[in-house]
Amino acid sequence: MTYVALLRGINVGGRNRLRMVDLRVCLERRGFRSVSTYIQSGNVIFESDLTDRAKLTTAMRRALTAEFGYDSPILVRSRDQLKAVVARAPREWKSRTDLRRYVAFLREPLTAKQALKELDPKHGVDFVKAGDGVLYMSTLLRHLKQSGFTKVVGKEIYRDMTIRNYGTCQKILALMQREPGATRLVTKQLPRDP
Repeated sequence: MTYVALLRGINVGGRNRLRMVDLRVCLERRGFRSVSTYIQSGNVIFESDLTDRAKLTTAMRRALTAEFGYDSPILVRSRDQLKAVVARAPREWKSRTDLRRYVAFLREPLTAKQALKELDPKHGVDFVKAGDGVLYMSTLLRHLKQSGFTKVVGKEIYRDMTIRNYGTCQKILALMQREPGATRLVTKQLPRDP
């Protein structure tokens, strides 16, 4: 099966600095197959015969802790799970160009319903929708500085989520839908996700 591991807090503000080539080598040595990365924020696409995401997550976390001292949440999603996340995004995300669109992936046992209660979206500026293990969060581009979503960083639930730009999610899904064992991807130098 094809999976994506979403690492939290990689290469943010000078902390958890990790070169993607080193990450790939580390995981390949530990038996993860067809490992590739997308941008510098810790999006790792790989293949495994294991279907237990908890075991995959534990194995990856142990590998990264042992090799790099990285000990932060890792969220693993299958290709089908990511496909559902992208497909269930709010309908207006496909047609509107005045929104900044983010997907907050939640680490179990945190649910979207619980996380939704902790957010403080600003009326008329921010919009949020609960999904299956995710929150869809968007903000009007012209009012980014007024967004209430920035307050989530100071809340306890923030430790149990990792946020990706919706465009990044779409690109990762496209890469996951390539043939298994396809040519390794070259990490691009693009702006990182929060």
